[in-house]
Amino acid sequence: MIDLRSDTITKPTPEMRQAIFEAEVGDDVFGDDPSVNELEESVAKLLDKEAAVFMPSGTMANQVAIRCHTEPGDEVILDRSAHIFYYESGAPAALSGVSLNLVSSKRGIFKADDVSDILRPKGKWFSPSKLICIENTHNRGGGKIWPLEYIEDLAILAKTRDLKFHLDGARLWNASAATGIPESEYAKYFESLSVCFSKGLGAPVGSALCGSTDFIERARRFRSQFGGGMRQSGILAAAALYALENHRLRLKEDHANAYKLAEILQEHPKVKLKALEVESNIVAFDIRVEAEKVAGLLYERGVWVIPIGNHRLRAVTHLHISSKDIEMAGQKFMQVLDEV
Repeated sequence: MIDLRSDTITKPTPEMRQAIFEAEVGDDVFGDDPSVNELEESVAKLLDKEAAVFMPSGTMANQVAIRCHTEPGDEVILDRSAHIFYYESGAPAALSGVSLNLVSSKRGIFKADDVSDILRPKGKWFSPSKLICIENTHNRGGGKIWPLEYIEDLAILAKTRDLKFHLDGARLWNASAATGIPESEYAKYFESLSVCFSKGLGAPVGSALCGSTDFIERARRFRSQFGGGMRQSGILAAAALYALENHRLRLKEDHANAYKLAEILQEHPKVKLKALEVESNIVAFDIRVEAEKVAGLLYERGVWVIPIGNHRLRAVTHLHISSKDIEMAGQKFMQVLDEV
């Protein structure tokens, strides 16, 4: 099976399994798991932040960040296709008691002026705007990468209007690999950011939330409150460390494979896609037929993709997908699309 559902479906490589097997562990809730401590220090240094905390998931990292930056009744600004809004089970309302003010965007990207247009005036009738969140790369935007100048403009607006700025950087590694811009250069504009180890980097579990020392101390409290305190989690941290050290530099291979698939697909008359719009490892595209039907027929022929709309499919490349797999998947796509 050529599994293109997500880059989360990867399994540990033999070398990563060995790193897990050899991991030195302690009790992370007490702060004495050496592998977790090493991971947190490594990520904070890489992103040029004062501190980091290991989390079970990217969703928890994002939600802890929201809870740290806000109080119940506050407002968070983000785009309507953001992971925090679309895929995190209503957690901002359930866990932090905040409302969401949604920005209209193009492939998940918006400008400072778009935020200025929807900011509420100060007053007792209004929910106070406290936080702007963006996602880089943007999942539902087809792996779209945020232009650095847009981020800088938003950071200036945030400071001017006394707002905090959070980055959902689950695939920040991909943005950096594609642009050559260091992760720390992106990170410097944000009070907090989350990064994921279980997507493009191929670790089995885990994310990190990064920020100032005081922010991370507050985040540890909410990680515990949300049920994210882990004990001998060094076995997971060891996998993340291995991924961080060994899998970041190969992400360009995934990008090349995604672009190659897009080049094949764009030639079919039932597909609406331009290969040049594929910037990282996600290929999201519209088709003129029912997406569920096409996905089902592809699965029968050994290619696994997911519908993300009635007429929209997504394919994601990762470390288990080779160039030959892409050629085969492209052939199967064309055959199925010819038939439906």
